[in-house]
Amino acid sequence: MLETVIRFFQEGGPFMYPIALVLMIGLAITLERFIYLGAVRRRNRLAFEKGILPLLRKRDYQRAMKAANSSDSAIASIMGAGIGRLLNNHRREDIEYAMEEGLMEVLPRLEKRTQYLATLANIATLMGLLGTIIGLIAAFTAVAAADPAQKATLLSESISVAMNTTAFGLMSAIPLLMFHALIQTRTNEIVDSFEMAGVKLLNIISDQFPGQSAA
Repeated sequence: MLETVIRFFQEGGPFMYPIALVLMIGLAITLERFIYLGAVRRRNRLAFEKGILPLLRKRDYQRAMKAANSSDSAIASIMGAGIGRLLNNHRREDIEYAMEEGLMEVLPRLEKRTQYLATLANIATLMGLLGTIIGLIAAFTAVAAADPAQKATLLSESISVAMNTTAFGLMSAIPLLMFHALIQTRTNEIVDSFEMAGVKLLNIISDQFPGQSAA
């Protein structure tokens, strides 16, 4: 299997190397994003479910604010913005706007480099096609000056080698697109958890201060 992969790579021509570089960059971004998003999700769950939410349910907003300030999680900064407005007797709408602003500050860090994966997948596909076209041009040029008895064999071999580049480009692009979709889904799940935490805070406020809800 390894020998087959090596031979396939070697027979693909010079464009196999930049495609391989694109694939390695994409895999590095994928690994970094999975590790980062996993750490964010764990910190958020610990900070909110174990720290902030129980205090909010007890209506202990001062301690909830301290818990948010003492945490370096993304959800703590969002909830801290909302709780801070609550402690200053702001309206429900102001609290909601503060949490939305906090979400807008956090969101770029969650989506950082994710869009590169789709771009790298497109680059790998296009480079594969370009390598095949250049290989076919070189093949037809070589066949034109070859012995007529060997033209068919030489042409089929050259086309086979040229098509390896397209195949490798697609083999690189498909997993990168899949990883892009997975990371985007995980990012959306984290954003949904932020929104759910904000809704829980607003519901607690509404239960305690019905006038806020009516307003």
